[in-house]
Amino acid sequence: MTIVNQARLHARVFWELFRYDLLFAWRGMRGVRPPRLAAGGNAATETQAAICEALSTVVPFYWKPVRCLQRSLVTARVMRHRGIPAEVVIGYLPTPFFSHAWVEVGGCVANDSRVYQARLQVLERL
Repeated sequence: MTIVNQARLHARVFWELFRYDLLFAWRGMRGVRPPRLAAGGNAATETQAAICEALSTVVPFYWKPVRCLQRSLVTARVMRHRGIPAEVVIGYLPTPFFSHAWVEVGGCVANDSRVYQARLQVLERL
């Protein structure tokens, strides 16, 4: 990935984090849902890795904490923008209550540990 493309990707990630905050404050979950999955799409692992790396690089410079749901929704939006059929999964453990969100592409976890996928019950897929 060239320096220019990398800079564009970082800018896109930062914009999506900011956009999430604005839309969530204004419309709640209705405002931040990722766009619908397009039929087909490619699942280029290099692009997925670049997007996840860009998010990891940008998040420490964001002025407020970024939680798993925001991180996953932003990752999915950027991936879908690049033609990758990403899906946000929200899972939970009933006792003791615990919840977490992650991104899957083709059933494989893209931005997090696979442990969550194995141990949590799926609440919703976006």
